[in-house]
Amino acid sequence: MTEINPYMIQISNDDLEDLKRRLLSTRWPEKETVEDWSQGIPLSYIKEISDYWINEYDWRSREEYYNSFPQFITNIEGLDIHFIHIKSPHEEAKPLIISHGWPGSIVEFHKVIKPLIDPVSFGGKAEDAFHLVCPTLPGYGFSGKPSQTGTSVERIAELWDILMNKIGYSKYFAQGGDWGSAITIAIGKQNKGSCQGIHVNMPFAPPTKEALENPSKRDKIAFEGLGYYQEWGSGYSKQQSTRPQTLGYGLVDSPIGQASWIIEKFYEWTDCNGHPENILNKEELIDNVMFYWLTKSAISSARLYWESFGSFGGNPEEKLELPIGCSIFPKEISRTPRSWAEQIYSNIVYWNELKKGGHFAAFEQPEIFINEIRNCFKEMR
Repeated sequence: MTEINPYMIQISNDDLEDLKRRLLSTRWPEKETVEDWSQGIPLSYIKEISDYWINEYDWRSREEYYNSFPQFITNIEGLDIHFIHIKSPHEEAKPLIISHGWPGSIVEFHKVIKPLIDPVSFGGKAEDAFHLVCPTLPGYGFSGKPSQTGTSVERIAELWDILMNKIGYSKYFAQGGDWGSAITIAIGKQNKGSCQGIHVNMPFAPPTKEALENPSKRDKIAFEGLGYYQEWGSGYSKQQSTRPQTLGYGLVDSPIGQASWIIEKFYEWTDCNGHPENILNKEELIDNVMFYWLTKSAISSARLYWESFGSFGGNPEEKLELPIGCSIFPKEISRTPRSWAEQIYSNIVYWNELKKGGHFAAFEQPEIFINEIRNCFKEMR
């Protein structure tokens, strides 16, 4: 399949009935021995999720909703790539590819797609419009699953450049967070001539010599976040980067296992004031889980950690010359200071440190995210 074909999500009734059977037959463990989330997602809350999932959640309505976004699938060098593609009605629009990460999906972008393609209808200006491409990472969701090693961040960056040119965009911008940030930075570093500039909401760079020897207040904030992540927040990444296959058997077999593994991160990494539903509702949380559960992609998505986690952010000796903008959200895993980033990014044209928001910026704070995208790429148009 070398052409680009329309795609519709169509889940069988058998798969939905199987999901319900598994939820109803969950073998529950004992309650945690603490009164917070410090041991992981609390038993009482995941039982709430399960009850909602069984009795109130309606996949068919959600399937219809996500199918309202034009989706396509195409084969690039042997791998099927699923993506949303919507052209803006405005002539001034610029092509933009937005990439998700783990444990996210294209679900993260459902609130920002229409305002980005048609800003005029949402109180914006036509010159801020984008032709939008939102691809699903290989091994995730409805994209194909690599059958051999080698699908690294750098390889995905190459695939995205091919995809944009295949769609017909010889010049474009790129944006991403989490793995999407690493992929977007790789697109910028590869600089094959089509990408004109990038924006990331999770830049990564090593500390400066000055930060190590005499850290500023801002350096200390970054070190504190990295220290917490290494001590308390990185267990998932160590497992996924070393034994994704072993981990995945349980997640592919148990919807509660899969949901727990994912939803806990929406407590840990969002600016949610103590509970994920302060920022996202159960329906949205389960939508995102369903893109993993229905496609049995727990293992294939985790393999990206096995492929690339040790080199996240790329080689610090390799400079990024393309224009880059960075938005730093207060509850991000790593809040890289500008002084660190300037060691690698030679042409920072936009930098903003926000007062609210977390790792899933487009999902949590769509209006802020949209403004950041517009303000950043205004400097590059």
